[in-house]
Amino acid sequence: MDRIDKKIFGTLFFSIFITVTGVGIVVPLLPVYAHHSGASGFAIGLIFGSFSISRTIFPPYFGRWSDRRGRKPLIVFGLLAYALIATLFLMFSGVTSLIVIRFFQGIASAALMPVIQAYVGDIAPCGREGVTLGCFNLALFLGLGFGPLIGGAVQDAWGLSAAFAAMGLLALVGGLLAQVLLPSVAAERTIRAPKPLDSWKRLISDREIIGLFIFRFGYTFGIGSIWGFLPVLADAEHHLSGTAIGSILMLGVLLSGATQIPMGVAADRLDKRRLIGLGGLITCLSLAALEWARSFAELVAVNGVFGIGGGICMAAHMALAVQKGSRMNCMGSVMAILTVAHSTGMMAGALLAGLAMDLFSLRVVFPMGSMVMLICTLIFLVGSSRRLEATAKAN
Repeated sequence: MDRIDKKIFGTLFFSIFITVTGVGIVVPLLPVYAHHSGASGFAIGLIFGSFSISRTIFPPYFGRWSDRRGRKPLIVFGLLAYALIATLFLMFSGVTSLIVIRFFQGIASAALMPVIQAYVGDIAPCGREGVTLGCFNLALFLGLGFGPLIGGAVQDAWGLSAAFAAMGLLALVGGLLAQVLLPSVAAERTIRAPKPLDSWKRLISDREIIGLFIFRFGYTFGIGSIWGFLPVLADAEHHLSGTAIGSILMLGVLLSGATQIPMGVAADRLDKRRLIGLGGLITCLSLAALEWARSFAELVAVNGVFGIGGGICMAAHMALAVQKGSRMNCMGSVMAILTVAHSTGMMAGALLAGLAMDLFSLRVVFPMGSMVMLICTLIFLVGSSRRLEATAKAN
């Protein structure tokens, strides 16, 4: 494919943007809400971890299903399920309820995120995987960036219930857009080459996929530490408002989003492994520096640097994943494997950070996340081969 289908790309872009904005409105508010309700650090970790548990179990099934039967049905299902889950947030309260609801939200995410990323990978022109995924990731980062700021402002003005309602409305709009504008499954199948799918055994034993998995795990381990416990730090030690907490998270995510397109272009032209290593090192250092952040300005600055590092590494990371999925003709399965890495990293980051907070102190959370990220980055750089790059250039 030499040119991208703008209608499909635009539909996927705007659907995921407004849906992720809705999710971003709510998620940063949950740890503060749970903390005020008397939840321990481990309980806060469980609220985030339950989402990751279901998003670890279900992606391989959904990814494989989409490779065989089509992407659109699962995309529409995931978006509409998010809208329904927002209603459940409004109906039930308490730590146990939050854990259960977040588990079902993880199922919806498992049906949505790897499949929609696979769809973008399907339509990405050969040799332009980096810039195509960079453009798409912009929707994710913009949604996650504006979501916390909007959520903090909505909470300050109208309360948490209004934030849940906003999440549901945005997800509903995204689902309707996908249903109306995406082509039918029959038309969609013409995009993917009708070749045999690789077995799970070959996929999970592939060195390149293992390297991508390990790096994604480490990166999201750090994100789980930040999203789960930076709001608690800002609230407990600095007594910041919901709007201020949202703005801290927003800046980091927006800076990461702002680097997606230029770093996608760079990923198409430069050594992707080195870009991943550079971004991984920046995220490690910035995550460790949160331990010494003592003011609102320092929290903003350090989290902003973390966002830039994430933008550098993830554009190249996704470009490598698309190349791999395209060659093996199992884009959905490859994206599902990386979604499992994303989920397990978030889950481990949130749960271990909660235990570290309960056993030691809140500030221990961040250097621990940095150490895990550093180890995973080094494993990726040492263990991954250059075969993917060499094969891509040969093709």
